[in-house]
Amino acid sequence: MKKDNYNTEIIVNVHPLEKRVAVIEENRLVELFVERKDKQNPVGNIYKGIVKDVLPGMGAAFIDIGLERTAFLHYSDIVQDFLDVFEHDKPLKHFNPSDSSQISSMLKSGQEIIVQVHKGPIGSKGARLTGQISIPGKYLVLFPNKSKIAISRKIYAQSERTRIRNILSAIKDPSYGLIVRTEAEGCEEDEFKNEYKALAKTWRLIEKQLKYAKPPVCVFEENALENYLIRDLFGDEVDRLVVDNKAFARNIIGQLEDISPDLIDNVEVYLEDSPIFDAWGIEKKIETIFHSRIYLPSGGNIKIEQTEALVAIDVNTGSFTGRSNYEETVKKTNLEAAAECARQIRLRDLSGVIVIDFIDMVSDGNKNEVLEMLKRGLKRDRAKNKVYSFTDLGLVEVTRKRMRSTLLANFSEPCTYCNGSGRIISRDAITMRIYRWLNRAEYFVKNKSLRILVGPDLLTHVNQNLEHFVAFKDQVEFISAPDMRNDQFKVLLLPGLEDITNKYI
Repeated sequence: MKKDNYNTEIIVNVHPLEKRVAVIEENRLVELFVERKDKQNPVGNIYKGIVKDVLPGMGAAFIDIGLERTAFLHYSDIVQDFLDVFEHDKPLKHFNPSDSSQISSMLKSGQEIIVQVHKGPIGSKGARLTGQISIPGKYLVLFPNKSKIAISRKIYAQSERTRIRNILSAIKDPSYGLIVRTEAEGCEEDEFKNEYKALAKTWRLIEKQLKYAKPPVCVFEENALENYLIRDLFGDEVDRLVVDNKAFARNIIGQLEDISPDLIDNVEVYLEDSPIFDAWGIEKKIETIFHSRIYLPSGGNIKIEQTEALVAIDVNTGSFTGRSNYEETVKKTNLEAAAECARQIRLRDLSGVIVIDFIDMVSDGNKNEVLEMLKRGLKRDRAKNKVYSFTDLGLVEVTRKRMRSTLLANFSEPCTYCNGSGRIISRDAITMRIYRWLNRAEYFVKNKSLRILVGPDLLTHVNQNLEHFVAFKDQVEFISAPDMRNDQFKVLLLPGLEDITNKYI
């Protein structure tokens, strides 16, 4: 089924334990998203919560929204419109966002409140909340308590801004506000109508849940994979979306019918026997994400080091010695490195301050070429980023907004063998690796008995998730091997106990 004549593809692998989305551009993996049941991103989710504590001295309140830690709502983020739903008292007539002492007259312990997660929990800190509710779409963002239309500054042409404003003014409810996203430039009237109707419908369903749901409860998941796919990933520039699960594909098509029916033909269901990520060669590419050193086509390499404070990327010529002069050799290596740095930043979702140490160049023209290559590579990045010019030390700084947990955080956990100074593959990830091994080798080990050796901690985790191995329950037994680490497993073929772990990779 796989073809090589597509510029951009989205490949989706669905499993009860996790869903994975890979974005392929020109046959290269550029983005990877993982959604796990126990590690879902709450940013953008709307909750009906309960006020647990009000702290006038901090001008803030702690809200129970059902997460592990109570969330934080600052006074300046309170929106009175949504307090009316639950408060019988009249709202403050003179709301002064800078006077945090008023918070105790607006919120009381035990009160129910509608909030949306603005920033996710980090470390020991709970989520940061806002009372300003918004429902994002592909082209529009709906604000249930506003009335104005705001248009992205990146839509420069005044004639286009006027056209969009006229269309939306005619179709929207006066009590709803809208933000027009950059992607809306050039959209037809029907596209705006379809998306607006879908967003308004979503808000009406949320209102219904808010009326009857018992808090703390989530009434809208912004980052549910289906929503994220349709809103941010799947557009006209994508040649096809391939899914290995019929129910998931039907759900996607059902949502597209209301929003972008012209994209339905680009959705395909993968029906082959081999795992979908193997068919596209993605599984092997994922392994390289954890390598700190990435090799370039010419023989040079880049080394990526992640710390809490920043990300450092070092560029080296490696085995590349060039064919002409030194400056040309360095320029070629730096250009390849700039393109690869941009891809790795997107792929690993590196964020914060990123410092790239390119090899020193004399020519300002060569430096500008390298900068343009880096900027071009980050142009399609959905996260807000900025590339700064070369410093006197030959460094290039990149700032990038954090969108979600990095892949390193998703696929790894603190290493108990080195007291947290390093990381190993997480138990969830290694459990999925075992499942994929069995799935890949299913044809070759059919009707044969297998014994899988794992470390004691991993065995406990596997036993808690045996439902993921139901298809192999009469064929496989898991045995504890005290000398094995949590990031290892060994597959033995019974009765002779032949080690076949590496036979079907």
